[in-house]
Amino acid sequence: MPEGRKDDKRIYILSQEKPAKAVVRLGVPLIAGMFIMVLYNLVDTYFIGLMKDDYQLAAVNLAYPVMMISIAVSNMTGAGASSLIARSLGAGDTEQANHTVTAGFVLTVISSAIITVSGILFLPFIVKGLGAKENTFAYTEQYVLIILAGSIFTMGSYTLGQLLRSEGSVKQSIAGMIAGTITNIILDPVFIFEFDMKIRGAALATVMGNAVSMGISLLFYIRGKTLLKPCWKYIRPTAVILKEIFWVGVPATLETLLTSAAYIINNNLAVSYGELTVAAMGIAQKILSLGNYIYQGFAAGTQPLMGFNYGAKNYSRMLKVLKAGVLVVSGTELLVMAIYAVFAPLLIGIFTESGQVIATGSQILRTLMWILPFVGAVSMSRMSFQAMGKPLYAFVITLVRQLILYVPLLLILNHLFAFNGMIWAQPVTELLMMLASVFLLYHVIRTEEKMQKET
Repeated sequence: MPEGRKDDKRIYILSQEKPAKAVVRLGVPLIAGMFIMVLYNLVDTYFIGLMKDDYQLAAVNLAYPVMMISIAVSNMTGAGASSLIARSLGAGDTEQANHTVTAGFVLTVISSAIITVSGILFLPFIVKGLGAKENTFAYTEQYVLIILAGSIFTMGSYTLGQLLRSEGSVKQSIAGMIAGTITNIILDPVFIFEFDMKIRGAALATVMGNAVSMGISLLFYIRGKTLLKPCWKYIRPTAVILKEIFWVGVPATLETLLTSAAYIINNNLAVSYGELTVAAMGIAQKILSLGNYIYQGFAAGTQPLMGFNYGAKNYSRMLKVLKAGVLVVSGTELLVMAIYAVFAPLLIGIFTESGQVIATGSQILRTLMWILPFVGAVSMSRMSFQAMGKPLYAFVITLVRQLILYVPLLLILNHLFAFNGMIWAQPVTELLMMLASVFLLYHVIRTEEKMQKET
């Protein structure tokens, strides 16, 4: 197909395709790619589990917030630039879209260097803050050090994937995910067992996988297989573009940082029930991530649709996309819940032979699975606000979700009902947030539509 026709097809999906079909066409390839990405964590967990050392399993879970923080910082560039790109394309301003892509490249390099240097300088304090204790401290430190050293690849892979999706190049974005995951799967057993690197081998394999993922995404830009083209003449971003990127990106980063903080609080509470409980929670959360990536994929697929049509002032289409997206994601997640309910012990048992870890992990998975029908709508609403260039609404959703609801409920329910209360805090939070966030987004779109008709 000639390049011009490919570009027309991308624009057609964003502007005219039936809403439910557009959500599926943009979301399903992302979900497929994200399922592959799940293997990053599951493969590490599986091979570390083969060493029959539950403390190393716990260490991987304790170290996970460091990866989340790296992604949070890269999300500042990715979310901000993607929002501006989608709106620019919707308004027909291709030059600004190209300039924004170039700015995304530059900011990713700068921010990754800051993360690497500052993280390594304060490594012991970071590991202690993650909740690592005597049996897990050294393992956590080894894993975190390698992840920090490879921040450029983790952050580059994540940001470039967002930039590709913002222009509708979904297949190109998942190609990097798939290549990176295959690399990780191959290198994990080699580094962990053949080179006897143990948990350090798992971390190194993850970094190498991200490096391949980033390289593949770069290759698409270099070979001109994308709608937008980075250019040296745009190497210095304008004040307007920087303002727009940070206006959307900083709240998006704060959202992920708040999520990371809540994750750390959750882990520190779990440690009080024993370090093996942390291992069980880590396994359950990684298995749950299969369901998480479904709603994240649909939400990410919806983001360029909402941004493009907001730039084109097509509010009626935005409402149709919202309704279709919520129905598609909630219905799909109900099927995933049924699988978790029936097969929880079998799934947990893939990664450990410990009866205690299997029992605790099954209980956690069967509780946390109740977030799935609700959290997809929350994520879709939040990403839609980012796509519309209204990051404060998105940030308010996260602020209420994490600080006003989840963390207080986590502490209160843990105090009142101990472990059972702790693991039920998130499902209760997501139910309340689904009702509030969808109503807020619907109200904002209706208000802007009314204002447009009046003027």
